[in-house]
Amino acid sequence: MPATPAARRRAAQPAPSPVAKRDAILRAAIDVFAERGYFTAQVADVARAAGVAAGTVYLYFRSKDDLLISIFERTVQEQLGNGREEVAAIEDPAERLRRFAQLHLAMLGRDRNLAIVFQVELRQSVKFMERFSATLLREYLGQIRATIEDGQKSGVFRKNLNATTVAKMFFGALDEMATNWILSRRRYNLELDADAVVDIFLDGTRPR
Repeated sequence: MPATPAARRRAAQPAPSPVAKRDAILRAAIDVFAERGYFTAQVADVARAAGVAAGTVYLYFRSKDDLLISIFERTVQEQLGNGREEVAAIEDPAERLRRFAQLHLAMLGRDRNLAIVFQVELRQSVKFMERFSATLLREYLGQIRATIEDGQKSGVFRKNLNATTVAKMFFGALDEMATNWILSRRRYNLELDADAVVDIFLDGTRPR
C-alpha cells in the first residue's frame, strides 16, 4: 500500500539529535514535576509528556533522581555562564550585584514551572540539598562573594563584613522573593523585585 503524503513527510524529516531529545525530556520533566510533584510523578509520565517511550528516557537519564539533578545542574550552569558574561564588563560592584539579582529573578520569572521545581521540588529531600550545597550552588555563591570582596577592597562595602555571610544573605533574599512569587495569587513581573532587594541590601553594606 503506497505511503500517504503525511507519512512521506514524516519519513523525510530528520530524526531529532540526541541533544535535542535529551532537552525535550528535561523540559517534559520540568513540566511534569511542577504539575504533579516530584515524588508523585513517574518516569512514564515524563516519557508521555516528551512523546517518547519510557525506555528512551533511560537512555539519557539513569533514574527519576537523575532527571531532577540534571534540571538543577543545567539551570545553575546556565546562570553561572550568564552571570560571568553579563557582569564581566561592570566595574562597580554595587551595579554588578544589581545585575546578578536581575538575571536570577528573570530566569525564574520567565519559566514558572522551572521556578516551582527549583524553589519547591528540589528542596524536599535532605540528600538533594546536601548535594546541591556542595557543588554548583557553592560556585554560584562564589560569584556573589567575589563581588562583595571587590566592593570591600574598593571601599564600596564595609570591610568588617564577612563576604561569605553577605553572599548567602543576598542569595537568600532573592530566593525568598522567588518563592513568594510562586505562592502569590497575584501575577507580576518577578524581575522588577530585583532593584528593591538590591537597594535595601546596599544600604546595609555601605560604609557608615
